Amino acid sequence: MAASPSRIATKSRHTSESDVTVTVNLDGTGASHIDTGVPFYNHLLTALSKHSLIDLDVQASGDIDIDVHHTVEDTAIVLGEAVREALGDKRGIGRYGDATVPLDEALAQAVVDVSGRPYFVHTGESEAFALHLIGGHFTGSLVSHALESFAFHAGITLHLRLLAGRDPHHIAETEFKAVARALRLAVQPDPRVSGVPSTKGAL
Repeated sequence: MAASPSRIATKSRHTSESDVTVTVNLDGTGASHIDTGVPFYNHLLTALSKHSLIDLDVQASGDIDIDVHHTVEDTAIVLGEAVREALGDKRGIGRYGDATVPLDEALAQAVVDVSGRPYFVHTGESEAFALHLIGGHFTGSLVSHALESFAFHAGITLHLRLLAGRDPHHIAETEFKAVARALRLAVQPDPRVSGVPSTKGAL
């Protein structure tokens, strides 16, 4: 039997605002090494890796003395590009994933389609959450922005709904965990799938 093709990719992005390199292994165990210079973002990306079972190495530096926005956005862009490359032609994957994840009082649902058609729909967060500083540096609005950037550059459709939540830390974390669990189902091989899971024959 032929060995399964490697689903590992490394992508980089170098600008005047940030320097980012990301390596992903879609067939990993959730091991991660994350260093973005943004502690709460490190926490969220570690959770994304752990619960998606995607091994993730992220090394990023940027102008966080100005704002963490550029580093967060550029890291999400490179992560999406790496996932897209690692997926290859998408033969034999489940394609769809749906997960609802609680964290104490917070509850989020994520639905993923590895469609090749980037789209992002996000509902349920309050304006107060968007303006809240988590850990004194990470604005709540960056959750949506990071996940949108990731979805567009990964070439996936991502619907994310916050169903309940009060604590900003819990809200952000459960949203990332829901995305992770949905992504895990969508990218994992399904032995019953023959070829590309699309009536068009391509994703």
